[in-house]
Amino acid sequence: MKYVAALCALIALPAYASEDIADQYPASELYSKPVEVIPNVFSAIGATAPPTYENAGHNNNLSFIITGDGVVVMNSGASYALAKALHSEIKAVTDQPVKLVFNENGQGHAMLGNTYWAQQGVDIVAHVDAAAAFEGNGAQSLRGAIAVTKERADKTELTPPNITFEDEYIVEMGDMKIEARYLGPAHSPGDIVVWLPAQSLVISGDMAFHERMLPIFPDTMTADWIETWETAFEPLEATYVIPGHGHPTNMDQVRRYTRDYLVYLREKIGAHLEDGGDLADAYYVDQTPYKNLDTFEELATKNAGRVYEQMEFE
Repeated sequence: MKYVAALCALIALPAYASEDIADQYPASELYSKPVEVIPNVFSAIGATAPPTYENAGHNNNLSFIITGDGVVVMNSGASYALAKALHSEIKAVTDQPVKLVFNENGQGHAMLGNTYWAQQGVDIVAHVDAAAAFEGNGAQSLRGAIAVTKERADKTELTPPNITFEDEYIVEMGDMKIEARYLGPAHSPGDIVVWLPAQSLVISGDMAFHERMLPIFPDTMTADWIETWETAFEPLEATYVIPGHGHPTNMDQVRRYTRDYLVYLREKIGAHLEDGGDLADAYYVDQTPYKNLDTFEELATKNAGRVYEQMEFE
């Protein structure tokens, strides 16, 4: 019951969003100390702000699963130091070795810590499209990380995953069945989720956002993301969701801030197009229902412009 109560508290209190808190865990390179979401599933919740020197680039969720016969990690983090710090936290709660790391996609915050795990002899798994994206964009991600986090990016190098898959990668380890699944196009190439069917918990990666506004990238196909959500992600009927960003919650909350936001913004841009509106004015369509989200100021206008550019040719 204590896990349900703690999760309900996180759901009920948007004040837990932490865009304005520079660092919640000064004793560690991690932004926050890992919390046990349900028994044996932990997550170090990243800042809901953009990457900064103060948060060490830890602005996504780094999770791990203690199976009884080893530990499985979701995301290596945005640097060597973050991966090492997460390992220190894992060793503080279990003697079981880390046996597998999943990268949720090909972005820097998922893969730039891979070098640390590779040095520990741990297999690193990602979707084929995520691996390709990292091969193409990893150097740029690393340059960006160094520019922002400076010496906190020391020892961070480009190490790709050594195992890739297309549809699913299923692991039975200890007491856990862990299913890494590619559900379809979403936030970025090769986005995967990690599904624990017996626990009804999904580590969603960037399929789902909570407490902060999601970014729409040039290669984010919003119509496809909505379709993937409705046909493959929502049907999981997960009780617990550890999102890519923001605190652990439930499906209703991540739907509200992910799928519903995408639908809302597309409707606004669609109406703007029907009225003959141009790109310059599209940036300023009304997004006030979502102004409470962290990163709203940084992302709202960019998101509107990118959706306009997509929908103009749909």
